[in-house]
Amino acid sequence: MRLTPIFLLSATDVSHFPSPAKTYDAPEIAFLGRSNVGKSSLINALLGSKQAHTSSTPGRTRAINFFALHEGQPGRLKPRPALIFADLPGYGYAKISKQISQEWSKFIEPYLRERSNLALCLALVDVNVPTQESDRQMIAYLRETDRNFVVVATKSDKLSGNQLHKAIQTLREAYPEAKIVPYSAKSGKGRDELWREIRQSAEPRAIEA
Repeated sequence: MRLTPIFLLSATDVSHFPSPAKTYDAPEIAFLGRSNVGKSSLINALLGSKQAHTSSTPGRTRAINFFALHEGQPGRLKPRPALIFADLPGYGYAKISKQISQEWSKFIEPYLRERSNLALCLALVDVNVPTQESDRQMIAYLRETDRNFVVVATKSDKLSGNQLHKAIQTLREAYPEAKIVPYSAKSGKGRDELWREIRQSAEPRAIEA
C-alpha cells in the first residue's frame, strides 16, 4: 500500500504538538541528529518525495516538522494516518545562537521524554567523522528515557568497503547496545532495513512502503 505524506505543522513549543487524538494516536517516528547529517535527505528518500527541506546551511531547521503518512492515493486517502514522521532540529552546530539552543531544549527534550505515541527514534550520525560528544549525549539521553532507537550511519557511500567496516565497528564500540544501520541517500542502501525497523516499531498495525 502506498503511503502519501501530508505536512501537518511546525512546532516550536509543546503546545504546538499535534494532538494524538486528532491523529488517531498514530505511531510517531522521530528523526534526530547533528546539523547537516542528512536528516531531510533520509526522510525524503523514505517518503519517495521532497517533503523535508534540505539546506546547505547547518542549523536552519529550528522547529519540529510533523508529516502525516496516509494510506492510499491522493484524493482517496484513508483519514486515519498510518504513521507520523517528526523531523527534529539539528544540534551541535557552533554558530547557532545561545538563545536558539535554549529554545531547542525547551521543546525537544519534552517531546522525547513525554510524547506518548513516539514509537521509534532514528538517531543519525555521520559515519565519516569521529564520534561526536553531542551524539553521545543524545544517544545516552534516549537510553535514559527508555526510548526505542536505531543509530543510522549516514553518508556511508563515501567510504570503501574496508573503511566502512572499520567505521561501523567504531560506532559499535561507542554504542555497544545500539542497533546500527549504514545508510546512503545516494544509493538508497539501508532504506529497506530502516522501513523494517519502522514497521516493527509501529506494530500491531502493519505498514508497507
